[in-house]
Amino acid sequence: MSTSAERLLRDGTVATLRLLPYDHPVAHDLVEQVQAEYVQRYGGRDAAVVEAAEFLPPRGVFLAAEIDGEPAGCGAWRVVSPGVAEIKRVYVVPRFRRRGLAQGIVAALEDGAAAAGHRSVVLNTGREQPEALALYADLGYGPIEGYGIYACSPGAVFLGKDLGPGTQMEGTSWAS
Repeated sequence: MSTSAERLLRDGTVATLRLLPYDHPVAHDLVEQVQAEYVQRYGGRDAAVVEAAEFLPPRGVFLAAEIDGEPAGCGAWRVVSPGVAEIKRVYVVPRFRRRGLAQGIVAALEDGAAAAGHRSVVLNTGREQPEALALYADLGYGPIEGYGIYACSPGAVFLGKDLGPGTQMEGTSWAS
């Protein structure tokens, strides 16, 4: 199993994506930063139930991005139904934004989900995250039926994408 990969960002810096357990201290810190962002934008933490074991291969993954050894962002996927993975916790630390890191994280998550045999990915975000909505639109995500705890929330946005052939990064598998 490969546990890291590199992505060249728009500004020429290199981001290293590392596969970590969801309960690893670096992962925990990044997830707490995600939650703080939710509190700032929505007034509260994400109430969706998340179990650390859901993000262990082959059921899922958690990726931490580092730039020059410093945690810079994260993202994860977990199985929600046969052939479908849910993308969670995509986040970039503010000082590392606008470099293409989020695109690299999502691409790695999609590649890993496809390598694990999933045909599509789904996610939910919210109207208070216009940057995320723009990112996912640029990456080909479209509206889907609501699901989970936020299915009926007025500000929730549910998106999905079919994973076609050729999505896996050459020589890298985040699936197992």
